[in-house]
Amino acid sequence: MKRRKVSPFSLSFLDIMFCGFGAVVLLVLILNADTVKARNETFADLSADVIRLEQQVLLGEDDLVLARNSLDVAEQERVIATGEAERITETIRMLELQIANMQNETQASRAHVNQLSSDLKKLDAEQQRQGEKAAAAAGDKVRTFKGEGDRQYLTGLKVGGKRVLILVDVSASMLDETVVNVVRRRNMDDSKKRGAPKWRRTLATADWLVSNLPSTSRFQLYSFNTAARPAISGTDGKWLLASNSKDVNAAVTALRQRVPAKGTSLYQALAVAKKLSPKPDNILLITDGLPTQGRGKPTGTTVSAAERLQHFEAAVRSLSSGIPVNTILLPMEGDAYAAAAYWKLAIDTRGSFITPARDWP
Repeated sequence: MKRRKVSPFSLSFLDIMFCGFGAVVLLVLILNADTVKARNETFADLSADVIRLEQQVLLGEDDLVLARNSLDVAEQERVIATGEAERITETIRMLELQIANMQNETQASRAHVNQLSSDLKKLDAEQQRQGEKAAAAAGDKVRTFKGEGDRQYLTGLKVGGKRVLILVDVSASMLDETVVNVVRRRNMDDSKKRGAPKWRRTLATADWLVSNLPSTSRFQLYSFNTAARPAISGTDGKWLLASNSKDVNAAVTALRQRVPAKGTSLYQALAVAKKLSPKPDNILLITDGLPTQGRGKPTGTTVSAAERLQHFEAAVRSLSSGIPVNTILLPMEGDAYAAAAYWKLAIDTRGSFITPARDWP
């Protein structure tokens, strides 16, 4: 079979169809290539957008974290501020309470001060009245006396009378309150004896008695130990005028010159009442115990408590009746019967008996 020659320019339908299909394929490929390219470009653009969005999201998350941190800090500061505000509020409340209390206290203090001022005015008025009374009473006295600290105690002691005899014990026992110290001071010089605390207290007591005598009274001041003698020499058996300041001051001054010594004879002291005429209507006795001897000198060197009581009773029997005896008993150890004996003497004679405090008068 002979093969048919085909002209290069002569194509069959199949050729044409084949060629057309290839062109179509080619066109499709070209279109696909363009589509792929466009898609790739679009994808690239989308990828860039995604990356940009992711970055924005990341940046947004960072901002969100910062915002959250800021919010936490702000919350903490708010909590702290709230607590501080509450503390300040509590402090203000406490201060208000304190101010209220202080105001109340101030009002109370003012009321107290006002009350004290009122009391002070009343006391001043009372003091003025008392001063006027004291001045009126002092008008009857020629000598004033102020104890340490202006002490002027009510004693119940009867210091009045028309004729007052003051008897002051100047025996050695008036140097001290104990036997040992009496012996020790008895061997000192006279200046130290006069400076003995008990003796100085005795002098102050005598001064107080003289200073409280009514100016209308007559008086006499005697000192006694184993004997009795007037404070002012040459006035034995004579009454002195309490209105005469010269005699009053002279008697007190003379007593201060005495030095305690020797024993005690109450018999000799009370016997002075018989020497004075008219007889005294009041006796003021300053002593520290029962007598150590009677009318005469003792026969021995020691005396018992019973013997001292016998000397006391004998002296009291010698006293004229009707004369009150007011005793000021100073302390002395080892004399158990003294207080009872002088207390009974006060009752029997309608006098008084005191054992004064150490700071009197």
